[in-house]
Amino acid sequence: MPSKKNDAKLDGLISIKEASKRLGVPSTTLRHWEKVLEGVWAPTRTKGGQRRYSQKDLAILAKVKHLSQQMSLSEVKQELLKEGAKEDQGAIYDFTDKVILITGGTGSFGHAFTKYLLTEHHPRSIRIYSRDELKQYQMQQKFNDPRLRFLIGDVRDRNRLIKATRKVDVIIHAAAMKQVPICEYNPFEAVKTNILGAKNVIDAALINEVPDVVTLSTDKAVNPVNLYGATKLCAEKVFVHANVYSGDRPTRFSCVRYGNVLGSRGSVVPLFLKQREEGIITITDPRMTRFWLTLSQAVRLVARALAIMNGGEIFVPRIPSMKIVDLAKAIAPGCKQKIIGIRPGEKIHELLISEYEGSHTDMFEDLFVIHPNGKWQPRGVFIKGEPVPEGFYYASDKNDTWLSVQDLKKLLKKEGLI
Repeated sequence: MPSKKNDAKLDGLISIKEASKRLGVPSTTLRHWEKVLEGVWAPTRTKGGQRRYSQKDLAILAKVKHLSQQMSLSEVKQELLKEGAKEDQGAIYDFTDKVILITGGTGSFGHAFTKYLLTEHHPRSIRIYSRDELKQYQMQQKFNDPRLRFLIGDVRDRNRLIKATRKVDVIIHAAAMKQVPICEYNPFEAVKTNILGAKNVIDAALINEVPDVVTLSTDKAVNPVNLYGATKLCAEKVFVHANVYSGDRPTRFSCVRYGNVLGSRGSVVPLFLKQREEGIITITDPRMTRFWLTLSQAVRLVARALAIMNGGEIFVPRIPSMKIVDLAKAIAPGCKQKIIGIRPGEKIHELLISEYEGSHTDMFEDLFVIHPNGKWQPRGVFIKGEPVPEGFYYASDKNDTWLSVQDLKKLLKKEGLI
C-alpha cells in the first residue's frame, strides 16, 4: 500500500482545480463526494491541508461520477466498499525500494522476515534494531547482504529509536519480553520493554512520519491472566489509539495478533526435542490446547496486514489448533509423558478474539479483522468482510480446524524441526 508520505513526493499528483477540470465535475461536488464517502475514500493532503489527487483517485472519482447517475451516493459508497474488499483479498505489501526497520530483528521472526524480504522483494535497506551484538554479528554472517543495516539499541531508549527510524518507510515492532515466567518474576522490566517500548516506537514513528507501523501481538493479550499478556494488551491499546495522535501525518498504526509459532525460540518444540533425548516429556496439563502457525505464515500475515491496513485494526489469522499431548506424541512418540501441573499465569486454552471484540470483527477466508471502535475519524477504506455471528469468540478449544498427530509430524518435518 503506497503511503501518503511517499505519494506526496511523486510526480503526477494534481490539485482539486485540475481534478475538477479533468473529470468535468465542479470542485464543490468533489468536496461533497469526499464528505459522503468518508471512511471509504479521501484524497492525499499536503502538510498545509491542500487536496492532491493521484491517477487512482481520478479513476475512483470517475467511477463515482458514473455510478451516481444510476444510484444514490450512499449506494455508491456501498459498491465501493464491496469492490475494495474484493481487491484486498490476498493483497501483499510492495516492499520495493522501501526502508524497513525491524525491532527485535535478531529473533526468530526477524530472521524469517528478513529472509522473506531479501528473497521475494527488492527493499532499499533493512534495519535490524536489537540489543545483542553477538546475535547481530551472527545474523550478518548468515545473510551477508549489503542491504542489511545493524543498529544496536533498546526499545526502551526513545532517543535512539528516533535516530534509527529516520527516513524509514515501514516499522515492524517485534521486540518484546515474551517468556511468561520471566515476565511474572520481573514485572517492572516487562512493563518497560513491552509497554513503554511500544510507546517509544510510536513516538519515533510520529516524529519521523513513518507511514506504516505494525506491532506483533499474542493470543495471551486476550482476557490476560498473566503479566506478559497484560503488557501486550496495553501495547495493543496504545498502538490502536496512536492513530488519534497521528493527526494529519501519514503515519498509521495497526496490530497483528497470532498464537504460538512453530519452532520459534519461545515455543515448546525446542524443549520437547531436548527432553526426547532423556525419554520423558513434561506436560503441564493434558487438556491444554493452543493455536499454532509456522514462521512463514506469520511473515505473510504481516505482509498482508501492511497491504490492507488503514490504521487501528488488529489482524488475526485463521489458524488450526492442536493439543499439547498430540505435539508431544508427534515429536517423541515413544517417550513417557509426565504431568507437572500448570505454571503461574498459564491458561488451559487460549483466545485470539474475545466475545466483546467479535462485535466489531469481520471474517475473511484467511484471517479476521478486528476493527477499531475508537472515536477518531478513519482516513481511508477499512477492509470489509463478512461480520462474524453474534456471540462469536475465537478460542483454541472451540476451533473448527485441528492438527492431528500426523499433521503435526508433517508440519514439523516440513519446517526442518524433526
